[in-house]
Amino acid sequence: MKLAIVTAFPPSKVTLTEYGYHLVKHFALKDEVDEIVLITDHTEEEKQIDFDANCKITVKDCWKFNSYANIVNIYKAISAEKPDAILFNLQFMKFGDKKAAAALGLMLPMIFKIKRIPTIVLLHNILETVDLEKAGFTQNKLMQKMYNFIGSTLTRLVLQADLVAVTISKYEYILKSKYRKKNVMLIPHGAFETPPEPTYDLPAGPKKIMTFGKFGTYKKVEILIEAIEKLRRTSKQEMEIVIAGTDSPNTPGYIESMKKKYKDVPNLTFTGYVEEKDVPVIFGESAVVVFPYTSTTGSSGVLHQAGSYGKAVVLPDLGDLGILVREEGYRGQFFTPSNVDSLAKSIDAIISNDGYRVELGKKNYKASCSLPMEKIADMYLEQFHRIMNKNFKNGMSVVQ
Repeated sequence: MKLAIVTAFPPSKVTLTEYGYHLVKHFALKDEVDEIVLITDHTEEEKQIDFDANCKITVKDCWKFNSYANIVNIYKAISAEKPDAILFNLQFMKFGDKKAAAALGLMLPMIFKIKRIPTIVLLHNILETVDLEKAGFTQNKLMQKMYNFIGSTLTRLVLQADLVAVTISKYEYILKSKYRKKNVMLIPHGAFETPPEPTYDLPAGPKKIMTFGKFGTYKKVEILIEAIEKLRRTSKQEMEIVIAGTDSPNTPGYIESMKKKYKDVPNLTFTGYVEEKDVPVIFGESAVVVFPYTSTTGSSGVLHQAGSYGKAVVLPDLGDLGILVREEGYRGQFFTPSNVDSLAKSIDAIISNDGYRVELGKKNYKASCSLPMEKIADMYLEQFHRIMNKNFKNGMSVVQ
């Protein structure tokens, strides 16, 4: 199979970059994949192909965030390569945060379905479950209604693909019931890596309380910093706050403003963008991983990463995150969203009790091992073969 994968890819900073990297990495090890055509966004640096591969990898650096030409450039690149199948790694703002640029990119799965190339869309979020205000889209109620109308229209376009895969069962139910479509399937997010089981020991020094992601919209670091400051007044534990990641595209300058606001807070580290090679280190050194979220917009890659490295987690019991924890077997200490006292108590429950910290870490490692990315890649390949066999039986030939 010659497989085209449309995704952002490191060193890109566009959303879903990390997921794209690990998805490609595991497809590249599959015997039935002869070549991967990586249809990716433009970066000045070369793409980070730093893993073993059993197949040829062709990089087509052909689209840019917020470019209206993406639909044409991606169409030309895929048509020239003539792949046997296409996988789109998408969320609604994948091709841009400008409405027209985003919408044009989301028309591509329908176009290639019309060309009869087996096409699967991995859709990481659906607008029906996104709090548009907290996610940083708009506070205007009229604009929210407009976004929802546009979102429904774009969803109908995406659903023209042969298959739309979602990572949470709630999404599958909504898409099937609201849009009356049967080509929707639950394929779990999967754990990026499954390292050997860790020792669960921590390095000497202050216990690192880490949060990881793109911040400023529904992921806010203020509550974490203030919770640790409060905890420091009563706890004998030495703690370091580690903010790992960058601004959300919707809130440029947020991290810099936090550095200024909390410049006098001791043991506070802002790492900036974390390269893939440094991810195991930053998770491995952490005592606990915190999710200071006020809302959710899809399955959490960070939760799966925390599980892979055997980490205890502190998280709000809300939306998609709560569903994900229960469906995939993760364990964590829950706190009330936006409540500093509740977050401080939840962090303290873990860092003051090593036995409990290790118990949570072991449960999360076990959960991540049950759904490795290797297995997820197999599920996609199985669906591609099913679509190809169906097309063959229906006498359909690929129109190149």
